[in-house]
Amino acid sequence: MADHYATLGVTKGATADEIKKSYRKLARELHPDVNPDPKTQDKFKEVTKAYDVLSDPQKRQQYDMGGSNFGGGGANFGGGFSDIMDAFFGGGGSRGPRPRMRAGQDSLIRIQVDLNEACFGTEREITVESAVVCTKCTGSGCVDGDHPEMCLTCKGRGETQQVVRSVIGQVMTSRPCNACQGYGSIIKNPCRECAGEGRVRSRQTIDVKIPAGVETGNRIQMSGRGEVGAGGGPAGDLYVEIVEEQHEYFVRDGDTLHMSLEISMIAAALGTTVSVETLDGPANVQVKAGTQSGAPIVIKSKGMTRLRRGDRGDLIVHIEVQTPTKLSKEEENILRSFAVARGEKASDAHVKGHDGSIFSKIKGVFNK
Repeated sequence: MADHYATLGVTKGATADEIKKSYRKLARELHPDVNPDPKTQDKFKEVTKAYDVLSDPQKRQQYDMGGSNFGGGGANFGGGFSDIMDAFFGGGGSRGPRPRMRAGQDSLIRIQVDLNEACFGTEREITVESAVVCTKCTGSGCVDGDHPEMCLTCKGRGETQQVVRSVIGQVMTSRPCNACQGYGSIIKNPCRECAGEGRVRSRQTIDVKIPAGVETGNRIQMSGRGEVGAGGGPAGDLYVEIVEEQHEYFVRDGDTLHMSLEISMIAAALGTTVSVETLDGPANVQVKAGTQSGAPIVIKSKGMTRLRRGDRGDLIVHIEVQTPTKLSKEEENILRSFAVARGEKASDAHVKGHDGSIFSKIKGVFNK
């Protein structure tokens, strides 16, 4: 049994792309229309047969397990196990030629945006590498103004028929034509730029409009900007997936933003006005006298833009009252006098029930 891997000049562990690349190179050198020498034609048939087997995952698995012909004692099955399966399951039916033009695949690219871009939207210029129509042959796969010609082996049917012996007698089976690979036509003068594929890989620069309100996981669909199909077929779609960068001090929860604001215990007790930075610029936060640690202060419409709606969520400022850790003797005496004035003792304490505040759910985020 012939070694198909050696015929194509690849190793047994070669990938599908490596097998395809090697076959294209050999096909260009050995094609009967390019090199009419009889020995070369026989070599071309061997290469084509090897590619037909190794490019098909099922055929390749069968070949790796022992080949398409199962020798030894017993009946001679002629064309092999695949022919028997054809006989049982309708392999002899006419399938017709394969179209050279096929639809392209979709593409996916991920881009990072910061919180400000996610909130207000932006435009981004991205570079992608994908299959595009070959400009030399405009997708035909032929040199200059040439065009594919009908395959004389299969008369344009894209398949050949043969009678084989099987366990149920002689049966007629149909197989893709080896001469034209099932297309029913042959490109005698393949385009040198794309090797007859009708497409080449190229880098493209694309402008992407990112709408306001996007978040991680959202995808922007760009119709017809994916991979161009073989034979210059219609392109698939390009999907741009959003990955939102972590902000320095804002934590996002849907269309609501959270932030932690540290103030002194004096400011919390007496009340104060503090300027905080929002996505829209500075904003004043009124801290009422007696504000407790963990208390939320809501700033309306300073959160994230709601996708496809345009209005804004809220910004919630969570107050963190800081207790001094080092006191001078004078400061300590002042605090003791203050405690006496309020009738308090250092040992005064009581257990308070959990208030279930929203901040308790996200507090761990700030402590990471």
